[in-house]
Amino acid sequence: MPATPLTISRIGFLTPGNYRDDAPLVGLEDTLQLFEFGERLGFDSAWVRQRHLEPGVSSASVFLAAASQRTRRIEIGSAVIQIGYENPFRLAEDLSLVDVLSRGRLNVGLSAGPPSHAELLGQRFLDGDRTDSDYSHQRVARLAANLDGGYLGDDETFITSAAGRLRPRIQPHAPGLRERLWYGGGSLRSARWAGENGFHLLVGNINIGEETDNFFEAQLRQLALYRSSWQARHQPRIAVGRVIVPLDGADAKTRSRYHGYAASRHERTLKPQGERRTQFAPDLIGTSEEILIALLQDPVLREVDELRLELPYNFEAEDYEQIIDDFIHLIAPNLGWPGARANKPDLARLPA
Repeated sequence: MPATPLTISRIGFLTPGNYRDDAPLVGLEDTLQLFEFGERLGFDSAWVRQRHLEPGVSSASVFLAAASQRTRRIEIGSAVIQIGYENPFRLAEDLSLVDVLSRGRLNVGLSAGPPSHAELLGQRFLDGDRTDSDYSHQRVARLAANLDGGYLGDDETFITSAAGRLRPRIQPHAPGLRERLWYGGGSLRSARWAGENGFHLLVGNINIGEETDNFFEAQLRQLALYRSSWQARHQPRIAVGRVIVPLDGADAKTRSRYHGYAASRHERTLKPQGERRTQFAPDLIGTSEEILIALLQDPVLREVDELRLELPYNFEAEDYEQIIDDFIHLIAPNLGWPGARANKPDLARLPA
């Protein structure tokens, strides 16, 4: 076990927000209640994935607007919104509204690239030839520009409506939201772009293999490049995600199911996958003591101050509650987390 203690300043969780196809309200309500439960436990942040054409949260901004009214303290976020599906102006309006409703608690994770199902969506989604659209990082930059609070036109530009004569800009204006934009990285290119453009960085359990077959070494190189590329006035933040499933509070049947889930995903962690050489970090499934040992040995955690639990897809609501409850009480206190308020396990009892 490393001699140097680990210090994680902030802890959050990311949930897929999944539901049964025939009962979306049940699953969405479960996810809202998970945000409430996470706030009661003391988590610093709660994040939701945005997914399309599958039973999950298809609009992070709509869901987070609801979550903003069910919580009071916890930061809420998206990880991530795929910008290829979005209009940067309209999305900026939605996100600004959510941030105002949440009283400044919104964090927005984004990613570039074309919509993954564009050929299937066809004219339901696209006007004209999709090859003419810009799905690059510049589409993300356009969203950021819409959130900077600047007025449109020059000093003499006004619009007139029922609200009167006024200078036009994105409404409502949400001061500070531009500085709470995150980019979902996983490559050297995305890490550099995020740093150069003042986006905080979200990294997780998936990398594009570049220059090394070692997942952790590749991720450390991304973080170093991100920091050296930083150009904004506000301070950069890096949040790392790991799939973490403690067994302590689970019954025997549930433990067996958790182990089966991990086993089904283990082979992909053994070597880079596909033409892009995609790398996967192993899932951390075990007792709190076993997980704590693995986290203390994770070199990336020593380079960040925010840890995000990435909850597995298609688990039940009670599974998610058990996982985050076990983590916050049995593991978080030994990560140097300032929010720890549970009894600490005795580190001297942990196996070397």
